[in-house]
Amino acid sequence: MHWHYSCEVFLRLVQISRPVLWVNTIGTTAIAMWLTGDLWRWDVVPLLLWATLPFNLLIYGVNDIFDQETDALNSRKGGLEGARIAASESRRILAAVALTNVPFVVYFVVALPLDALAWILAYIVIFVQYSAPPLRFKARIYLDAVSNAAYAFPLVFVPLAFGESPVWGAAIGLMAWSVAKHTFDAVQDIDEDRAAGIVTTAVRLGPERAALWSAVWWSVSTVCFAFVNIPVAVVNALIAGWLLLRLRRDPTPTGARRLYRYSIAFPYAAGSVAGIQIVAALLLGVYS
Repeated sequence: MHWHYSCEVFLRLVQISRPVLWVNTIGTTAIAMWLTGDLWRWDVVPLLLWATLPFNLLIYGVNDIFDQETDALNSRKGGLEGARIAASESRRILAAVALTNVPFVVYFVVALPLDALAWILAYIVIFVQYSAPPLRFKARIYLDAVSNAAYAFPLVFVPLAFGESPVWGAAIGLMAWSVAKHTFDAVQDIDEDRAAGIVTTAVRLGPERAALWSAVWWSVSTVCFAFVNIPVAVVNALIAGWLLLRLRRDPTPTGARRLYRYSIAFPYAAGSVAGIQIVAALLLGVYS
């Protein structure tokens, strides 16, 4: 009975952590390691493990706690696209966030250089403050989108953890990409956010101008990626362009909701193009 209950709690926490989106943390951490010139190194294991359930539970668990009002109005919540939690779950989620993240943070404080640690702490603080007061970036126009640049921080702190220099073209490109994608995805939630009194960038701009905002940031990311890898830049431009054109045909929250499945697939496709090339180059001894 106790074992059954423990499994139920664990599976609930996994659901809250939105495993379909783990690619944004695990994938970025792996690519950051490959960009240092190593196919594998054992000292990346703590960072990779942290990028699975613990950090995603921090991101989305805290988000679900402070977004209960909007999530209750959102028909897409309650499945792969995000949990719909009860108020009684909040304390358990916060405890799980602390229990799964604090040991890693303690290890990072002891084991990693200060520059890597500073980026890691910024990574944590930005994602907590995206959802939680007093800053609650989610409800602040433009800051809600710009704060999502933090998804790219592993491309900075992973190489710094190994005593290497970040590939800034890739890091800045992914920062811009994350800003664009956040606003594009938020178009589908305009009605629910407006009903809850939350003014996001997408709410303020509306679907058409939000798409233009995303187009600008995706263009910046394409230029940055082009300095690092042309195929990745091309794939990025093609997928972003296709998503934006489809939204232009139906510039409504409903139209954006239909595109969300493809938006989720975007980092898988672009990340695979990048990862396959880097791994192939490492195996062939071309990458240095």
